[in-house]
Amino acid sequence: MTENEISSKIIGAGIEVHKQLGPGLLESTYEVCLAHELKLMGLEVKQQVPLPIIYKEIKLNAGYRIDMIVENKVIVEIKSVDALAPIHTAQILTYLKLKEVKLGLLINFNSVKLIDGLKRIVNNL
Repeated sequence: MTENEISSKIIGAGIEVHKQLGPGLLESTYEVCLAHELKLMGLEVKQQVPLPIIYKEIKLNAGYRIDMIVENKVIVEIKSVDALAPIHTAQILTYLKLKEVKLGLLINFNSVKLIDGLKRIVNNL
């Protein structure tokens, strides 16, 4: 399955979660519900994946965690904020580079329409 096919399934699952729950809940709530939807679709989902930093050729645990990786091909960062900020885009782009993954989705569930809180980020490896 390609990154685009996976991201399409993630977006569909996100819309379903948002339709059921609406905006205004904690990020962790949306994360577990989205993971559940994706697993029902038969997709491999890893949550709260530790992300070490490579500093001068040494792996250091700096406490970073990726919200979700789907099929080891798409990183999903979940937010529940008033509006996405440039720092959120920078965060997921950094995760994509460190994990050497091509595609990421930034999903803000605190939107009236989920599509308005969705941002697709491509890492040009």
